[in-house]
Amino acid sequence: MAAALLNSPLSISTQNPKKTLGFPLQDFPLLNPRLSRFDRRKLLSSPSSSSSLILSKRNGVLNRLQSVSGGHVSTIPVESKNYEGKAVSLCICVIVNVDTDAKWPFHHSTSMSFSDGDADVELRLDISKLDIMSPSDIFVDMDETSLFVRVKASGTLITLMETNCLFEKIKPSETIWYIDEDQLVVNLKKCDRDLKWPDVMESWESLTKGILQLLKGTSIYIVGDSTEINEKVGSELATGIGYIPFSTSDLLERYAQQSIESWVVSDGADSVAEAEGSILQSLSSHARSVVATLGGEHGAARRHDKWRYLHAGFTVCESRRTARYEASAKEEARRHVQDGRLAYSNADIVMKLGGWEPDQSRVVAQACLSALKQLTLSDKQLTGCNWIHLTGKKSLYVRLGCRGDWPDIKPPGWDPSSGVDPPEP
Repeated sequence: MAAALLNSPLSISTQNPKKTLGFPLQDFPLLNPRLSRFDRRKLLSSPSSSSSLILSKRNGVLNRLQSVSGGHVSTIPVESKNYEGKAVSLCICVIVNVDTDAKWPFHHSTSMSFSDGDADVELRLDISKLDIMSPSDIFVDMDETSLFVRVKASGTLITLMETNCLFEKIKPSETIWYIDEDQLVVNLKKCDRDLKWPDVMESWESLTKGILQLLKGTSIYIVGDSTEINEKVGSELATGIGYIPFSTSDLLERYAQQSIESWVVSDGADSVAEAEGSILQSLSSHARSVVATLGGEHGAARRHDKWRYLHAGFTVCESRRTARYEASAKEEARRHVQDGRLAYSNADIVMKLGGWEPDQSRVVAQACLSALKQLTLSDKQLTGCNWIHLTGKKSLYVRLGCRGDWPDIKPPGWDPSSGVDPPEP
């Protein structure tokens, strides 16, 4: 069966004009480059769609998960070079542990308005109903990622706002507050003045709005040992940020007219991985897509030689952690990244999940977006304004044909089969 697939008529063009995907275009209408975004969404909403949307429930929180804040994200810089100049490759390790005691950060009687400026953000809290005698009864504490506002009213200390997860870092020493008639105004100075804040706090809503300015159309690939987790998180991500969702499992099964499991039994895991590799080759030229890949031994992502096209976008590796405590889990994630024997160590982001339930895909998807935000912002800080950023480097890698030279991109004209660099101009 696999041999027939790989030798079938070629019809979908890819980055390399000499190589095309062996699947008829009519079998995969979502891959048609002539299809408009509106037509793609019509296909996705139909029952026969090759990438059906799976929405998670918002109610109920796992005891084993906690929403990710900046304090739970650690970066492992790995120095690399490319012909554009010296660059730094990053990997973000994320431990997903969700706070079951999460509460609304504002006092129940306090109304709040938020505005985003060029160099700062402004928060206005209504204090008209509070009996505040003087400015000395107002207490504003903050650090780079948290804000704590309390007031003393009628002899009682009231918390107006408490969050340890601001949308991005601020400069505490330059933060000011003052009273404007019946409002307490808190002015927070941004660390990154180019970043637009959709809201004062990092949340699912603010991340889905704010991440697009950082991704710049770069696609996202979800890899890991579980096809189910990859697909549900990928679908949730695509729905949230307005990307097109793809499932390589769904695409392969629709064409082969059999399940992945029966395909593995009849033709072997390597045959399935080869076919998925062809799918990834075709999808590598697509922007604004979320691609959920196969999990398990038969997935292409388990093989180092199949990552050539996965590097076309940001790769997020998701797996259940074995360590019980967070400190041990972070060390487990670091070992995961540094172990060159694992193909998943090629991922841009490694996520260790404390548990998994299908209705909590949004929790994991939010952690993905938070990590992607930290990855792109960290790269910007390390590379500086005069060097190519990570999204630009991904785009360059795709334009040069996904030759397998990530992250050390070779000059144009380099032949991956020879391994010899072209002569210096």
